[in-house]
Amino acid sequence: MNSQRTAVITGGASGLGEAAAARLRTDGVRTVTLDLAETADHRVDITDEAALGAVAELIGPVDILVTSAGIVGPSKPLLETTTAEWQRTIDVNLFGTISAIRAFAPGMVERGWGRIVTIASMAGKDGNPGLSAYSATKAGVIALTKSLGKELATTGVLVNSIAPAVIATPLNADTDPEVLAHITSLIPMKRVGRPEEVAELIAWLCSDAVSFSTGAVYDISGGRATY
Repeated sequence: MNSQRTAVITGGASGLGEAAAARLRTDGVRTVTLDLAETADHRVDITDEAALGAVAELIGPVDILVTSAGIVGPSKPLLETTTAEWQRTIDVNLFGTISAIRAFAPGMVERGWGRIVTIASMAGKDGNPGLSAYSATKAGVIALTKSLGKELATTGVLVNSIAPAVIATPLNADTDPEVLAHITSLIPMKRVGRPEEVAELIAWLCSDAVSFSTGAVYDISGGRATY
């Protein structure tokens, strides 16, 4: 991969984002992490479009965007959820993804090359009980990826999504243990995934090796996907 390429990873200070950043750096990619955590290269709230725009100006031209920032949201039955809980989950998981794309993708289109990888979830395909807001927002991420992939299909910018099953990340700490046990039991390989396994798929999707895939969703689920 061209060592001059620059990648931006939202949610890059932990979990899948951190693993993806480490993996891309081994390919010689200049990798910039955005997160609320102090260890990020830029501390920014992805729900703040003005702040994202300012960071985009600071970073300069970007070739790769991985949208890994996300929250679990309410981990309880839908009928017990509140509008405020839903709004926060939508703001981070869906609008945060949209805002990051709008901040960094125009330059990719202008330069005629780019890779955008959105992080969805098997929850966005199957719908996990007890995680209705999370599932709905991840389904939204899948749909926007398919739409954007078609919109940018002739620009040189490829847009794909990954749909992990349960991965061993800090996000699991916010999931109800019973819900977590249920969705883990659905994995035929009988184990959770590792962040570095997912990072390999992300790195491939960010590379020149991918040239005829856009608007696609790649499952990384230990066999959970049934369609």
